[in-house]
Amino acid sequence: MSSNDVGVVLAHARALRRAARAGTMQSLLRGKKLALLSEADNGDAVLFTRAATELGAHVAYIRPSLTELSTPENVQNTARMLGRLYDAVECQGMPSALVYQVRCDAGVPIYDGIATCHHPTAKLAEQLGGDAPMVENRRFVLQAVLLSTIT
Repeated sequence: MSSNDVGVVLAHARALRRAARAGTMQSLLRGKKLALLSEADNGDAVLFTRAATELGAHVAYIRPSLTELSTPENVQNTARMLGRLYDAVECQGMPSALVYQVRCDAGVPIYDGIATCHHPTAKLAEQLGGDAPMVENRRFVLQAVLLSTIT
């Protein structure tokens, strides 16, 4: 992300935090369908699901069947199917090279662990400031990224 992109994401995250505190959060992703490809049903999966559903999106939890040993044709066909069914896909615990291959053919935003604590968005949450717990800041940053890439 460029420094300008970082500033925009942080500004949107702060606006989302203010709206949540005021009870005026809007369903800005209403009608959107997101997929969560993950083997684990852990805190990162819960964070992604909560961030998206608070904005009105529907999240489908899918166990990934793709591996590094999948044929290029299988990856391509799966990516195209995901692109037809979903408006965006979060991939957690998958090799980055495989996520890249899916991204090339899906035609929708494909995230590589955007809700995980190792993703650069977690660092942005530290820059958000305020007195909110870090997990809340991570959720607002994640929501800002989702809104900027899906709508």
